[in-house]
Amino acid sequence: MTFTIALEDPAKSEIIALLEDGERYGASLYPAESNHFLSIDELRTDNVCFAVARDADGIAIATGALALNDGWAELKRMWVVPTARGKGLSKALLNDLEARARQAGVTWLRLETGIANHEALGLYERTGFVRIGPFGDYRPDPLSVFMEKRLAGFS
Repeated sequence: MTFTIALEDPAKSEIIALLEDGERYGASLYPAESNHFLSIDELRTDNVCFAVARDADGIAIATGALALNDGWAELKRMWVVPTARGKGLSKALLNDLEARARQAGVTWLRLETGIANHEALGLYERTGFVRIGPFGDYRPDPLSVFMEKRLAGFS
């Protein structure tokens, strides 16, 4: 599959549709209090890098965001349309966001995902993330899995 990844404005209508698809999927698995989506306005703040993958026809097929904090960053809004799954797109998007985190001087990459997101958990574990306790403003939640990865080049 041929695709490109670039930073884009999440407020574009076709991107909003993708984000809404991800929210519907999350809502089908977990109650509202266990879904931790950043809003469009939050995705547009200066500390967030919002990436979009597009196919060879220019159609948006995946999203991912990097929320930069002091010394660490959080992955948010990772979503791949169902028809584009299983083709290495999630890993490529993750690699792109990791590279952006390194460029920003981030030491730790963290994330929260749900216990039923088996494909996502598998990807994160295969790419070096380990399970941790809640971080940032998160509280313990039996439906959440918290993970982090120390980025190469930082000791």
